[in-house]
Amino acid sequence: MAPAACRYTRCMTNISDIGAHDSYRTIAASGTSEYVDRKSRFIGQVQHVESEREAREFIDAVRATYPDARHHVYAYVLRENNRVRYSDDGEPKKTAGLPALSVIEHLDLRDVVCVVTRYFGGTLLGTGGLVRAYTSAAQAAFTDARIVSVILCDDILIAADYGTYELLRYELDQRGVQVISTEFAGDVTVTIRVRHEDSAATVAWVTELSQGKADVLVDEPAMRPFDEPICPVQ
Repeated sequence: MAPAACRYTRCMTNISDIGAHDSYRTIAASGTSEYVDRKSRFIGQVQHVESEREAREFIDAVRATYPDARHHVYAYVLRENNRVRYSDDGEPKKTAGLPALSVIEHLDLRDVVCVVTRYFGGTLLGTGGLVRAYTSAAQAAFTDARIVSVILCDDILIAADYGTYELLRYELDQRGVQVISTEFAGDVTVTIRVRHEDSAATVAWVTELSQGKADVLVDEPAMRPFDEPICPVQ
């Protein structure tokens, strides 16, 4: 089984290279939002990025999309060089970029960029109003995105006949296991993702449940985005 592509960090296959400090939270999908206060329109957009270049490219792309907007406030936090940046983009100091950054820090996210675009509605909102508006737009955009933990995981490929697959699918649902893909052909091929420490136990119960009929291949462990299961794998 070829190692799965991983955009979130280098796919390290030497477990000794990977420590607990490498785990982090980020977003797996982009998010958008819109907040309106006294006719001022705030458009929040968030994206996963892995470098300052990618963050700047995203900010520039938002500016190009809304060239007639009054402000393009941004904040980003990167693991690369522990980079943290924000900009009020002409709004009163600490009323715009800092609130967006505070949302990122409160959610404990890394490798993310947030841009909040403002179309001025003709009424001044005051310091408190601006902080509330930019905070609300950023929060809603991150709520729209899918937040994941990037941790040491194993991807496990399971190939089984249709009868065995039905048994496995029920058990996977009950355990809340993250299913990456399912392919239907002569047999059914399912790729699941589990914490590295749960990998051996997962292979054991899959083998037992299928009575040895399922073929099971385990990929090299790597840092991958992981949705927390509904209940722990046992």
